[in-house]
Amino acid sequence: MRLATWNINSIRARADRALAFLEREDIDVLALQETKCKDAQFPREAFEAAGYEIATFGLSQWNGVAILSRVGLADVEAGFPGQPEFGDPAVVEARAIGATCAGVRVWSLYVPHGRALDNPHYAYKLAWLEQLRSNAEAWVTADPAAQVALVGDWNVAPQDEDVWDLSLFEGATHVSAPERAAFASFAQAGFTEVSRVFVPEERKYTYWDYQQLRFPKNQGMRIDFAYTSPALTPRVAGVTIDRDERKGKGASDHVPVIVEIAEA
Repeated sequence: MRLATWNINSIRARADRALAFLEREDIDVLALQETKCKDAQFPREAFEAAGYEIATFGLSQWNGVAILSRVGLADVEAGFPGQPEFGDPAVVEARAIGATCAGVRVWSLYVPHGRALDNPHYAYKLAWLEQLRSNAEAWVTADPAAQVALVGDWNVAPQDEDVWDLSLFEGATHVSAPERAAFASFAQAGFTEVSRVFVPEERKYTYWDYQQLRFPKNQGMRIDFAYTSPALTPRVAGVTIDRDERKGKGASDHVPVIVEIAEA
């Protein structure tokens, strides 16, 4: 199975690019983040015509996640158990959706940004990650054979080399010690971040801001990752960061991360 995760930064603006990517890379399951549309606004018809089942969780023009699969789509969950709320009024934001695809429990995750270290959104981000980790640990404790993939935009740069200039991030989100500890806690729960295993190079980024020619200068960040459960990790045969998808007119500011999963 070829599983990809991609912060699409508006599926309605980039449906054609997503369809072309699915065909070009022969993708079986695509986890999307920042779809930026309500469920009823998702351009389903084109993807269904291409052979994909679709599960979406979108509440407004912000956030939004989805899973597209041509190998089955079962037991869909919009949000994970205990997912923290945010806002006024407080709601469970459209930041996580899970579905079982060919025996793999895939979670498409759009981790909160955090905004600033003294912003309530930062505390929300840490609470969100902690609740997700608690669930993830419980899933594999209850069933050591569970095939779970936690993929998406984590909004954390866990290592210094995951940003082009660490000095520019002093006192900012994404690189703070609590965020990095929250990210590392998934490894402590038995999960493996497989993109680092197969793509260990420095400056192998997944995001480049649209401003200041960040992409041509390769001034990016590595914030899109794939954590796999202990039983699924041995099946991971390779990972690719599709840097070329950032090129050309109308590109998202993120690129897909593709995980190759061998047959059980």
